[in-house]
Amino acid sequence: MKRGLFLLIGLLCALSLRAAVQFQKVEYKDGDTVCEGLLVYDDMFQGKRSGMLIAHQWKGLTDYEKMRGEMLAMRGHVVLCADIYGKGVRADNPKDAAALAGKYKSDRPLLRSRINAALNTLRANERVNAKQIAAIGYCFGGTTVLELARSGADVSGVVSFHGGLNTPTPADAKKVKAKVLALHGADDPFVPAEEVQAFEKEMRDAKVDWQLVAYGGAVHSFTDKNAGNDNSKGSAYNAQADVRSWREMKMFLDEVLR
Repeated sequence: MKRGLFLLIGLLCALSLRAAVQFQKVEYKDGDTVCEGLLVYDDMFQGKRSGMLIAHQWKGLTDYEKMRGEMLAMRGHVVLCADIYGKGVRADNPKDAAALAGKYKSDRPLLRSRINAALNTLRANERVNAKQIAAIGYCFGGTTVLELARSGADVSGVVSFHGGLNTPTPADAKKVKAKVLALHGADDPFVPAEEVQAFEKEMRDAKVDWQLVAYGGAVHSFTDKNAGNDNSKGSAYNAQADVRSWREMKMFLDEVLR
């Protein structure tokens, strides 16, 4: 009896050691630029499974994306946290972050090239079902995944969390193959009503399968606890909108990755 119990305990311990979320730095290139993303997966899940691409906020790839990657990996996805800026290029203050993000926002072909390079890397991973890939992004990353969709990328869906919705080439929406979900702070001063209306028109005119959910009382960065809680600054964490938007994303992914 005791021997059987010890064997069972040993087996459970072995399983707990084996089944864990893995984090691996991954280098890939966009042209001559070396990028360093983060691959995240839970080795409890076997065989090919859906792939998820995460596009980072304006400071570059940080622990925030790592945290979201772990949450998605625990749901069974293979996740690549993309690197738009290039290996070692990160910002630690708002001024530098604005300059980095501005460079790519003002050069949408370059932005599309960087995120598509990450997508190709994820698609080539041996653990990924290449027919089941979606992308999500936060703030600058939200803009990024929308541009991924506008580039005509073959992905099942994209989700923007409090991202910029504008584009200099709205006619490119006719290339969109993905279903689109925009999760928006209704009081976000950085994405004003005019920009939201232009996005809605862009999606309608191109007959995209799209959704936009606006959270009352939420401003920019509503999923980021590091943003503080003062709405008057334009960026602030909103716990209710954070929970609701994650739930909305999960329902969307369950639909598009079937």
